[in-house]
Amino acid sequence: MFRGIANVNVVSTDVPAAITWYSGIFGEAPYFKRPETGEPQYAEWRFGDDEDEFAVMDAAFRPVTSKPGGTLVYLHVDDVRASFDELIAAGAREFDPVMQRSEEWWTASVVDPFGNLIGLIQSPHWAAAH
Repeated sequence: MFRGIANVNVVSTDVPAAITWYSGIFGEAPYFKRPETGEPQYAEWRFGDDEDEFAVMDAAFRPVTSKPGGTLVYLHVDDVRASFDELIAAGAREFDPVMQRSEEWWTASVVDPFGNLIGLIQSPHWAAAH
């Protein structure tokens, strides 16, 4: 059934500021923005070995449910501590500290400047497959 993560979406009430912040994190501008002219409401970057999609969308389009959701997407990184520190230096704040889960597994999570949770994982299984 599930074959991989096609797109991770975060939301912001200030999409231009989010585009600037994430462009700094990814080291490049988004490859896709809508609308094409005027104030952007959506932007996408591709990253990593599988060219996964990461998107920022205007908070006005945020899905709303009657109860809080429980999803936290973890993005693989080669060095959790270095990635965590880089995100904190860029303006994110700690949510879960860097934690060693087993001999080769590490996780952490941050809250970006726009209130989104971003998980980081250093996974030997993911690294071995790539």
